[in-house]
Amino acid sequence: MNYRHAINLTLCALPLLLSPLSHGASSSVENWPNRPIRVLVPAAPGGTTDGLARIISARMTERLNKQVIADNRPSASGVLAAEIASAAAPDGYTLFIPYHQHTINAALNPKLPYHPVNDFTPITQLTEAALILMVHPSAPVKTFQEFMTWTKTSKVPLNFGSAGIGSGGHLAGELYSLMAGIKAQHIPYKGTGPAMSDLIAGQYQYNFAGLLGAIPLHRSGKLRGLAVTSMKRLAGISEIPTINESGLPGFEVVGWYGLYAPPKMAKPMLMRIHKEIVEILAEADTIKRIHNVGSIAVGNDPEVFRKFLIADMEKWKDVVKRSGAKLE
Repeated sequence: MNYRHAINLTLCALPLLLSPLSHGASSSVENWPNRPIRVLVPAAPGGTTDGLARIISARMTERLNKQVIADNRPSASGVLAAEIASAAAPDGYTLFIPYHQHTINAALNPKLPYHPVNDFTPITQLTEAALILMVHPSAPVKTFQEFMTWTKTSKVPLNFGSAGIGSGGHLAGELYSLMAGIKAQHIPYKGTGPAMSDLIAGQYQYNFAGLLGAIPLHRSGKLRGLAVTSMKRLAGISEIPTINESGLPGFEVVGWYGLYAPPKMAKPMLMRIHKEIVEILAEADTIKRIHNVGSIAVGNDPEVFRKFLIADMEKWKDVVKRSGAKLE
């Protein structure tokens, strides 16, 4: 048989071969959701990631008229939730909220059981957010300048906590040590909630924490917020200066939160979920709730988000190399 003729026959048959699959994909999207959806949260209850997950899950429940459940799966570096998501069916009933630690992990752990981007279906970036430097009210500092002096001259060993190895708070602490020329011991926790509880109890000296969990503690006086890690002051907490303006020029750590689906999700389902989430992020109430804790709603295109993720992985390689940060 002539090869060109055989190829032409195959191409002619493709619409017949693909039409049942296309109809099935369309049908599944049209019927979605017909049962509860779970959103995997790689952190313990009470922190920034958990708070954002509950904002999104509650609004999805209202819009879809189906229960959307925030499923907390805390673990070191958030690997457990990511591993579950990477192995789940791409049917729209399992979603996952990764955050900046997810791409940092690639620099820290070359033996991850998944690729942070390629083994998932990126849907959209949810938000971007700065961190805030928190200390116990008993600490002998009330400004970032005093904090720098304290950490440089302290004769007592310094410890800083974070939500886990490779978290934004961890690398913010490592970056501060590099730029300020100090030495401090990192104490990793399984989530922001436990880390903040121990800081309130005075178990260590400072934490670069997520805003959603930290701002209420700052306003209540349980902890003291000294400075934020963005280049500019944040609306809603503009009384708190930036580290950049307070004595350490060029210091910047701005984290992100996103939404993933399991790998190989069909494009119709991907775009159906993307549309739902982007519309939620564009709602005035959602914008206000995110804005009030110093974050910005994003809601970008899946491919734009994918390119951002790849660039973020590359960005953190240098910090990890310079700091010597590693998994224990």
